[in-house]
This record gives sequence, C-alpha cells and structure tokens, in this order.
Amino acid sequence: MPESTIPSQVKSPKIAIIGNPNVGKSTIFNQLTGLNQKIGNYPGVTVDKRTGSMEYHGSNYEIIDLPGTYSLYPNSEDEIIAHRVLNQLSEDEKPDFVLMVIDSCQLSRGLFLATQLIDLGLNLALVLNMADIATRKNIAIKTFEIFKALGVPILSTDARGEKGLDQIRELIHQQNFSKKSSFITIEEVVSGTLLNEVKEKFEFTNSYQAYQMLRFGEKDKSISLESRSWIKAKLEENKFDLEKAQLEETKIRYRIITSIVEKAVVKTPDVKKESGIDKILLHPVFGYLIFGGILLIIFQAIFAWASVPMDLIDGFFAELAGSVSDLLPSGPLSSLITEGIIPGIGGVVIFIPQIAMLFGFLAILEDTGYMSRVVFLMDRWMRPFGLHGKSIVPLVSGVACAIPGVMAARNIGNWKEKIITIMVTPLMSCSARLPVYVILIGLVVPNELVLGFVNLQALALLSLYLLGVIGVLFTALLLKNILKTEEKSFLMVELPTYRAPRWLDVLMTMYNKSKTFVFEAGKVILAISVILWVLASYGPPERMDAIRAESEVKLSQASPEEIPAIENETSSLLLENSFIGIMGRAIEPVIRPLGYDWKIGIALIASFAAREVFVSTIATIYSIGADTEDELTIRQKLNQQINPTTGDKVYNKATAFSLMVFYAFAMQCMSTVAVVYRETKGWKWPLIQTAYMTVLAYFSALLVYQILS
Repeated sequence: MPESTIPSQVKSPKIAIIGNPNVGKSTIFNQLTGLNQKIGNYPGVTVDKRTGSMEYHGSNYEIIDLPGTYSLYPNSEDEIIAHRVLNQLSEDEKPDFVLMVIDSCQLSRGLFLATQLIDLGLNLALVLNMADIATRKNIAIKTFEIFKALGVPILSTDARGEKGLDQIRELIHQQNFSKKSSFITIEEVVSGTLLNEVKEKFEFTNSYQAYQMLRFGEKDKSISLESRSWIKAKLEENKFDLEKAQLEETKIRYRIITSIVEKAVVKTPDVKKESGIDKILLHPVFGYLIFGGILLIIFQAIFAWASVPMDLIDGFFAELAGSVSDLLPSGPLSSLITEGIIPGIGGVVIFIPQIAMLFGFLAILEDTGYMSRVVFLMDRWMRPFGLHGKSIVPLVSGVACAIPGVMAARNIGNWKEKIITIMVTPLMSCSARLPVYVILIGLVVPNELVLGFVNLQALALLSLYLLGVIGVLFTALLLKNILKTEEKSFLMVELPTYRAPRWLDVLMTMYNKSKTFVFEAGKVILAISVILWVLASYGPPERMDAIRAESEVKLSQASPEEIPAIENETSSLLLENSFIGIMGRAIEPVIRPLGYDWKIGIALIASFAAREVFVSTIATIYSIGADTEDELTIRQKLNQQINPTTGDKVYNKATAFSLMVFYAFAMQCMSTVAVVYRETKGWKWPLIQTAYMTVLAYFSALLVYQILS
C-alpha cells in the first residue's frame, strides 16, 4: 500500500472534568468510565492522576478527572494540577473540552471557577448537578438566564440518581462545548503592556492565560528556570502585587456573578426547619465521643471481617506453596518459588481485605457528608503539631495497619501536612507489633494486679501504644519546624448535605485502592521478599555444605524420635551461617549496647519483611521450629537462653523492654516502605523515614536498656 493511503490514527478527544470538592464530579467520572480507569501521577507532585475511557456510539473519549478545586489560584497541590492541565503551554497537552460540574445549591461559588475557565478560552460546558437536593430546598434555577450571561451549554443533572447522564454522554459525543471570548476584562486588574510582554514571551493569544502565567509561572517547576527568572524580574520591575490583583479580580468577578444569580435563582421559603443533627455531631464533647464510637465500630468490623478472608488467603498460599513443592523436583528453583515468590505474592494479597474494607468505610463516611464534619472537628487539635484535620483518619488507621493509613493521607491537599502525616503514621503501633509485644511482655512483666483491678501486663501494653502516640506528636512537631513550603495551610471545608452513600462509588473506591496497592506497592514487596529469601537460604558454600554433611551423618544414625530435633538444629545452623546470619554477626557490635546478641540481630533483619516475623525467626534460631503450636513453649525457651559471656538471661527485663521500645519506633516493615514510595512518587521520603525511625528506635532502646540494666 502506498504511504499516502495509510489511514492515520484518529486521536480520541480529551475531556477534563473539573469542579469544586463535593459536587459529584467523581460520581460522574465513575458513571462515564466504569472500570475503564487507570491511576498514574502528575510529574513533580504527589496528587494522583485519574483517567478513563468512555465508549459511546462507536466513538472513544479520554476522560480526565481533575482534583477538586475552588479556583485557579494555585495555593495547593490540587489547584496546581488544575492550573497545569488547563493552562498548558503546549496546545497538544491541553484537554480538547472541559466539563465543569457545579453544585446547584452553591451556584455562586461554582460560577467563580467556571468564569475563570471561560476567560482561559477553553471549550466549556456546565453541569448543574444535585438538582434533586436543590428541588428539596425549594431552589429553582433558570438555566436559560445563565446561558444568556455565559454563552456556554448547560445541563441539569442528578448524577447520584443517574438522571441526566445520558445527556452528558450525548453532549460529549456531539462535542457541544462553546468557547466565549471573555467574562471579565483582565486589563482592569493588570496593565495591558505587561500582559502583552508575557503573551509575546510565551506566544499566547489569550490575556487571561498571560495573567495566570504571571500569577503562577514563577512557582511552576515544569517551566524552564530562565522563564521563571524572567517572570520574577517582570513582577519586581512592575511592582506587581499578586495578592492585591487576586482580591481585585475576585471583586470584579463576584459583582457580575451576583447579578447573574439574582436573575437565575428563585428560592421559596422552606417551611421545614433544618436538621439539628450537626448540633450533636459537632458538639465539643459529644462530637468527639460519637467519632470515637464510629472509629471503634469500624476497626472492630475490620478486625472481625477482614480476619476471615485474610486467613483464607493465608491458607490458600500455604497450600499453593505445598502443592507446588510436591509437583516440582527439590532444588533451588523449587525453593525460590515456594519459599520466596509465592509467600511474597501472598504477602501482598493478604492486605487486600484490610485495605478494601477500610477505604470502603472511609468512602461511606465521605459520601454521607460526615467526613467533612470530622475534619472540622479535629483540625484545631492537629494543627499545632503541623498536621491537618484529615490526618486523624490515617493515624487511627495506623493502629490497624500503617499501609491503608499511609494511603488515606492522599486526601490531604496541603503538601507539607500530607508528608508529615505519611512520615508519622508508621509510628502508631499497628497490629503486626502485637505478637512481639505480647511474647516479650509475657516474659518479663508479672501477671499481677495493681490497685486491685489494673493488670500490669495490660498496663505495659497500653504504655507501648501511648509511646507510639508520643512519637507521632514529637516527630510531627519536629517536621513542622524543618519542612519549608510556600504553600499556604488553611482549612476550608464545606459541610455538605447529609446523603445516603452511593454504593457504586464505594465499590469503585475499594477496587481502585486495592488495585493501586497490588500493582504499585506489590512490585516492591515481592522484590524484597525474594531478596530476603536469597539472604536466608544461601551462605558461603563450604560452611553450608559442611553443616548439611554433618546433618546427614547424624540423621543416618538417629532414631525416629531424634530426627525432628536434628532437623531443627540443622535449620538453626543453616540460618546462622547464611548471608543473613553473617549479617546478624556483623551488626552484633552495633546492637550489643542495646542488650542484643547476634541471634536477635538476625531476627531484626529478617523481621524487616514484617514485624511479626520476629517471633517465628527467634523460634527457628532457638531450634523451636516455626510451626510451634504452644506460644508458652516459645516463652519458656526464650526464658532459658543464657548469655555465655555474662551468665545472665538473654531476655532479661532490660533487654525485653529495650526490644519492645525498638519495635515501637523502628520501621521494620517493607510493605510500609513500598507504600510510602508509591504515595510520595520516589525513594527520598521512604529512605528518610526508615533512617529516622531506625535512629529513633536505636537511641530510645539504648536509653531504656541503660536505665534498666
């Protein structure tokens, strides 16, 4: 076929959906795209990029779900993204059309952003969503009046009730978007001479785009350093006051919007009184008690409900490893698959029930409108420590598992507060630390009552959880004073109308969060699992061969009753002489001041896969066997370990408390490292976090050991 006759690939039209938070934007996105979604990231920021595809009447359309924003003033990462996508320097990167979703009950606020989009010269259509709520509030909107004023197509919808969605699909298919020249004259705010210089420099034809470049270009790292320096110089040369310009633009814009709304909105008095439920939910005492009760119910449900599928997943992968082991001939490949790859995949999949359930509950709280009340309630308590009202959800989630807790931090818009929350969440004592705490407390804390009703062991366990909270607050305060950002931190939260949850959106959230974890963090977890398997399975050949040869001689001479003990001893020796065992010996001089020997060192290294591995690792090292059924036997064995140098018990009170404090603060969880890497889009923060937590754990454990010994 001649080259000229080869059909060119037709590019799918790109439609960006934008709107204020809590206007149903994501509901419309989910309805249009279904499961045809993918989550990536915008370069240079931690905000996720949600894109999807919509097929309609044989045509395909690319849909972009932009983060919720109130304006194009770039004060947070969300607004940076909206600005960057809609104000692209490259025309090829811009969306072809923009669908602006507005809350019918908050028309003025929505029109502010809409009129900014008009001034950018974008092909725009408006969707007045939540029409059902407006009707219930006796609000009638004359859409034709808005059309006359703005000159862009307008639809009225109820996305939650799926009313008007076919109209949206048809609007997109017909490409029924309009571009109006301008809404306000931006030359009233900034001199035309300065705007013309910017337009000439960046080859713009739109004055408002030039104004936006003046406002934001200096901060936009996607623009060349030379261009940013040029913008900074122009601002200084013209003594241009950005804040004054923003206030002036806002006044001009709202003056016109108010006159539009007065003509377009008719509200009749509502004889029904507003619900007084917020008087209870936002009460300075009952509000916190109710929130605590809801959290208790959620985490009790997660523990109760997630344990069943997690046990099934655990059992399935154990059986799978056994079946594969029986099918494959014994050897390195069989061991890699059954002891490295399959457990590694199982270590990823086993977290899915917890992640899905937690985010399902959070989606319900968000969708009903209650989460906004929680943020408002907690903000004044969290802010002195550099945290945000939304930080409470990740921190409380961290008591169950740091992984969904870190993932929940993505809902925090402010970069600094999001990073602080991610950095401190793993300090909350998660359920994986519990086996370590329980076995060590049982060794050194007597099972006695104080004051006649307080159990000493329970008190010790509670103290460890409180220690985690203290670590969170201290670290957050430290980071608050270290991290610097020009991004303004403030709480602007709408208290939306209470609504029944949209179950499709809840399921979509559960699905997307689980998929993100499996395909992003899972790759790192699997890789580290295989590395740990290699380190624990191999060592210097001459040592390993000698141990196996000696074991074969003993087994050939042993009675059936002696065989398990010999196998346990061989397993312990092989681990001691493996690369991970050699590493344990190597770090012994470093950990000896904490009261630890090389065997505990092996457990510290091995438990990086997961904190609870500590128990099974020391069981193997002390020839107990990882399949020990009686936990008390492990305690008895540990209690019998004697330090050959000092003659004292290895697990005395000083060492045991030192270990508990170490595990309270140390990262010791590759899954959390992987998720932090995924959420921060790089290795910088997980490495800093791991280093800081390790140093904090080391010196805290050192202090405890020196005081108690």
